[in-house]
Amino acid sequence: MKTVRQQMMALLAGSEQSAAELASALQVKEKEVCEHLAHISRSLSAAGRKLGMRPSTCRKCGYVFADRRRFTRPSRCPRCKSTFLEEPLFRISDD
Repeated sequence: MKTVRQQMMALLAGSEQSAAELASALQVKEKEVCEHLAHISRSLSAAGRKLGMRPSTCRKCGYVFADRRRFTRPSRCPRCKSTFLEEPLFRISDD
């Protein structure tokens, strides 16, 4: 039986996933997924692989959270203060 992190890595190796999609697939809380992503990122870098992240964007004004390094989703846009945001998407790459 695989651990939660091993299951997450298998899902992320296959396709891009949001934290909410991972939480739903693994039957855990989204906050727990974000904590696991930080550990997975460190484990992958030691193995020469990378956890890639497509940043969140504001659906109202188009602002891209390009410099954000946290795995949690932002609460609102700093430009227009909208809370209508797309979630960040994660994937494993061999870069």
